[in-house]
Amino acid sequence: MDPQPAPVPQRAIQAGSTPDPWGWVEPSVWTERMLAALQRGVNGGVWFSLIDKVYSRGNLAASTAKVVANRGAAGVDHVTVEQFCLHAQQNLAKLEEQLRLGTYQPQAIRRVYIPKPGSTEKRPLGIPTVRCRVVQTALVHVLQPIFERDFAPFSFGFRPGRGCQQALDRVEELLAAGYNYVVDADLKSYFDTIPHDRLLQRIGEKVADGRVLRLIESFLKAGILEGLREWTPTEGAPQGAVLSPLLSNIYLDPLDHLMVANGFEMVRYADDFVIMCRSEVEAKRALAMVAAWVEANGLTLHPGKTRIVQASKEAFEFLGYRYEQGKRYVRKKSLEKLKETVRAKTKRTDGRSLAQIIGNLNRTLRGWFGYFKRCERMVFSGLDGWIRRRLRSLLRKRKKLKGISRHGADERRWPNAFFADQGLFSLKAAHESLASPL
Repeated sequence: MDPQPAPVPQRAIQAGSTPDPWGWVEPSVWTERMLAALQRGVNGGVWFSLIDKVYSRGNLAASTAKVVANRGAAGVDHVTVEQFCLHAQQNLAKLEEQLRLGTYQPQAIRRVYIPKPGSTEKRPLGIPTVRCRVVQTALVHVLQPIFERDFAPFSFGFRPGRGCQQALDRVEELLAAGYNYVVDADLKSYFDTIPHDRLLQRIGEKVADGRVLRLIESFLKAGILEGLREWTPTEGAPQGAVLSPLLSNIYLDPLDHLMVANGFEMVRYADDFVIMCRSEVEAKRALAMVAAWVEANGLTLHPGKTRIVQASKEAFEFLGYRYEQGKRYVRKKSLEKLKETVRAKTKRTDGRSLAQIIGNLNRTLRGWFGYFKRCERMVFSGLDGWIRRRLRSLLRKRKKLKGISRHGADERRWPNAFFADQGLFSLKAAHESLASPL
């Protein structure tokens, strides 16, 4: 099997043809001429002279617009998105000059820790300054099409036009086709352990502009500020940085093509992946090959979370779902994350009107259902009941009744129909409407 992808199509399309697969690229960078070169293949497969595309005013302006849309917290300089935009033209002119002269230096990354749902552990999150997010976005605009051209088709994370739903579709297709043995692999602290030298070497295989490579390296080695302590990382790409998702895909790309070349069906979303096999022997061979590649590339498989599963008898988890004997459930951690959000939005001390509380709650429920709509019906009916009990407890307190809601009087006082009349989004009803479209 040839691991190389098909040639890149031209950006221009004829009327009535399929949508342009390169419509997502930043037009201030990727002109028709550059896209034609991308399709044709540049000399030796290596791109030179890209730094001017990074610091072009059009690219920086487009990058700022994306950073503004994504909002996010201020970095170590305490400059918010709104404050940056108040002097946008001066800020962009300064960034353009610094990048052109090679004097730009990234600021330190502010590290915070966010809870892992369903766990007492916390995940480190890096917050670059707004100006650094703008420059990193400009870099992504330039670099992503170069690498996207050759990424393997079963890599779904952080790629344009792809996402979790397509990855889940592929897993289910393979299960239905008899790929019953699953290599459920977990890379231990992947983002924090990517070797800088090997990553830069991998980027250098397609990008030969030394100034661009030095700029990427400067972001990788930017200081980490945690409280009053600051240090310089020697490995890893900080989670939360705009550039890190692309860099993470670049580093794992050779593994993707190794799997393709050996006929394995891998489905990968960033550092989360499964390899679907028809037999235990094949699964063992796939796992051995992955383990050897991971060790040779300075990474580590989590010993307690990497295993081979016979899907018809055992459960495995992928992208928030739990697959168990042909049925789909919500992973425990994903379910707990939803419940934590619902608890925060249905506190008995909340003084807002019931209509306001339900309106706020519905936004969460609709988004959650949009992702987990593949699950078994019982998942939704159970959650609906739990959510209504939360709301009944809130209403009990308003009537100065003690304790939380239980079966019986409260259900008669505020029946299910009451909450339906109030406009509460029903997960079960939404699931039934999908199963039986009008």
